[in-house]
Amino acid sequence: MRIAQIAPLAERVPPKKYGGTERVIHALTEELVRRGHDVTLFASGDSLTSAKLHSVYPRALREAGVKDIYGMNNWLLLSIGEAYASASEFDVIHDHLMPLSLATANLSSAPAVGTIHGPITRDVRRLMQSLRNPNIVTISQAQLFGSADINHAGTVYNGLPMQDYPWSADADEYLLFVGRISMEKGVHNAIEVADQLGLPLIIAAKLESVDRQYYRQYVEPRLSSRITWVGEVDEQERNRLMSRARCFLHPVEWREPFGLTLIEAMACGCPVIAFRKGSIPEIVKDGETGYVVEDVAEMAAAADTIEAIDRSYCRTYALENFSAARMTDGYEAVYRKIFEQHE
Repeated sequence: MRIAQIAPLAERVPPKKYGGTERVIHALTEELVRRGHDVTLFASGDSLTSAKLHSVYPRALREAGVKDIYGMNNWLLLSIGEAYASASEFDVIHDHLMPLSLATANLSSAPAVGTIHGPITRDVRRLMQSLRNPNIVTISQAQLFGSADINHAGTVYNGLPMQDYPWSADADEYLLFVGRISMEKGVHNAIEVADQLGLPLIIAAKLESVDRQYYRQYVEPRLSSRITWVGEVDEQERNRLMSRARCFLHPVEWREPFGLTLIEAMACGCPVIAFRKGSIPEIVKDGETGYVVEDVAEMAAAADTIEAIDRSYCRTYALENFSAARMTDGYEAVYRKIFEQHE
């Protein structure tokens, strides 16, 4: 099939450090090319890909200092426009920028698949209910909550090529938090767990300007020789930290549609303890690859007895259920279905 993949421009594909969506797009694109599909990737010019690369800007917008890198900046709108202007060249357009590009996708002459990588808000839901061409793929069943009337093409869990991730049957004594320092990600909850147990906590996370007040109020005053923030780390260092951590803490304060770091932690043999929010119960196998808990007290109790979790099973479970190959199987089925319906 001739397939277009439309990626964000904030980070390159794959990202140098933080960027879950971009890593998923890279994994999917490479696997599609490996399977013989003719793939064109619309992404930043510094992206690394086996597909044909089409770019309107030479590097990631974050590195270029472009304002509003996640919103309707001119470069992103141009990339969307050029992708859909070339619709006749593709059997399927897979758009990872929705809801930003929903209206454009609705006018596409080629069938469009849209993966929503963030939450489906009430306003987005109302917009999608009025549009018929974008075939919406959710990344968890929880993400679909309250959105039964949209043009839903199926649920495909995120996957990554994690077979080469390092893992260890043994662990050091530190707790680990990876991702972004923000209220919704719940870093303050992870700190509270570490304080209750008297255990070291490593915070490997990026800090956006919008979250600096949260950091100054809830995180910075509690940093110490035991509670350390090491900043944003690259993939190699993140995987090393995961492979040696006692457990991975994911105390989010929102209905997360999919936690990519959860499957990566498990692939490194690291048990996950996460709040029961959104997609978490779909990703973490409670009592087998970690624990799904209700609050800080339960998280602390689970972390205290985490030795009961088999680290080798964590890895097996992640590779079997959240591989790049399995994700690509799901998207291939969606592509074929909507292409046949379009003919």
